[in-house]
Amino acid sequence: MDAPHGLDDPEYAAFAWGRYRRILGWMAMAAAAAAILAILVLWHWLGWLNLTVILATTLGIFFTILLGAMLMGLMFLSSGTGHDAQVEDRLKGEMEIGD
Repeated sequence: MDAPHGLDDPEYAAFAWGRYRRILGWMAMAAAAAAILAILVLWHWLGWLNLTVILATTLGIFFTILLGAMLMGLMFLSSGTGHDAQVEDRLKGEMEIGD
């Protein structure tokens, strides 16, 4: 029987997911810094801001950056661990896609 590889190997999966979480932690700090910077720039341009504007802008910027980082990180995690190569194309001989 073959030894597990990629995310099927528990030791390597723990390493890969740990790295993913560590990168997301750094990206959460970068997203918070970007949100704070945006609020400061808006305050400089417009003066005092309503609490609703501050909360909506902060949460919108923070979660948009974090969502992008999460999806990009999952894409690199899947590709870098060989998980993408394990996918079996069952329709390869039956459909012409233009490859």
